[in-house]
Amino acid sequence: MKSIFSLALLSTALFISATVKAQEDKSKRPSPPAKVSQKLKSGATISIDYSQPSLKGRTIGKDVEPKQGELWRAGANEATVFETNKDVKVEGQPLPAGKYALFMMDNGDDYTVIFNKVWKTWGAFDHEKNKDKDALQVKVKPTTSSTVQEKLTYTIDPSGKVSLLWGDRVISFNVK
Repeated sequence: MKSIFSLALLSTALFISATVKAQEDKSKRPSPPAKVSQKLKSGATISIDYSQPSLKGRTIGKDVEPKQGELWRAGANEATVFETNKDVKVEGQPLPAGKYALFMMDNGDDYTVIFNKVWKTWGAFDHEKNKDKDALQVKVKPTTSSTVQEKLTYTIDPSGKVSLLWGDRVISFNVK
């Protein structure tokens, strides 16, 4: 009886360990992690660490973010993290070197791009209580693309143009 109990206990421990290990493997998520990094002509290196959702037939603004008037983590899962190793200017406004949660808000005609000092957070859920930690907010005009981007993707041009491509939307801002 003792050996059966020990075997059951060992089996349970192994199962829990395997489950925890599988949950830690972020590449297995429906929205897997992605990262883009670029050294700019200005000498600063910026990177964006995010999770990459797919449209899967869903409609942006209706079935999936961004939804007009709602804060969005500009990716999936944990907050998207924007990092710069040097002080930069985003749309002409100063942003000190560091790590930031990157949020966006669809205002209808434009987007507000928000850089918040509390970068290690899940989604955009805690932003309301951390609003006072916003380092910078800039407004940008979105454009549309004739090519539909199934997976949310960020690109960074050496000139400093950062673009989020999602569905037929292109949301860009300039970093110098």
